[in-house]
Amino acid sequence: MLANPMAPAAAPRRQVFVGTAIACAAGASLFGGMIALWLRMRDQAIADGGSWMPADVKVPMVPANVMLLAFIPICVFAQWAVYSAKRDDKPHTGAALALVAALGLAFINAQAYIYSQMKLPVNGGLYNSMFYALTGVLMAAAIVGVVFSAVTAFRYLGGRTTDREVVSAHAMYWYFLSAGFSVLWFVVYVTK
Repeated sequence: MLANPMAPAAAPRRQVFVGTAIACAAGASLFGGMIALWLRMRDQAIADGGSWMPADVKVPMVPANVMLLAFIPICVFAQWAVYSAKRDDKPHTGAALALVAALGLAFINAQAYIYSQMKLPVNGGLYNSMFYALTGVLMAAAIVGVVFSAVTAFRYLGGRTTDREVVSAHAMYWYFLSAGFSVLWFVVYVTK
């Protein structure tokens, strides 16, 4: 008896990866708009003959630089997790995800240290408000990244080893955060 050939295999569903890509694009728009507003307000304050940053404010650059440098191993470890997940290597995937989460917590701790050292009042002017708005949004995004690392580890190490797209989406999210912080570091911490 003759039969029709089998239908082709269904395309893989990649909702988590596509959703993360859309969230990263929205976050890039948010960061870009906030940085553009920061630059506009800074230029306006300088054009009016004043100073943008209060004279008594000192930005501790060592933790800011450490935060920037922390994104190098974060991105390496996130990619290591993708590499290990593609090879069904659970121990290395778990180690890489744990390292990403630990460095994400170190990033959040460094930003909190900067807040404690600067001692800026929240309602002290445009600089203060914009500083807390920009760095606070990025810190919230880093908290989401740490939670994303925990969820990714829970899903992958819990037995969904065929669902590797969540590990790839996790890496993409941290790449997005590293690019966003690189711009923020230059505009807010370096050029002041």
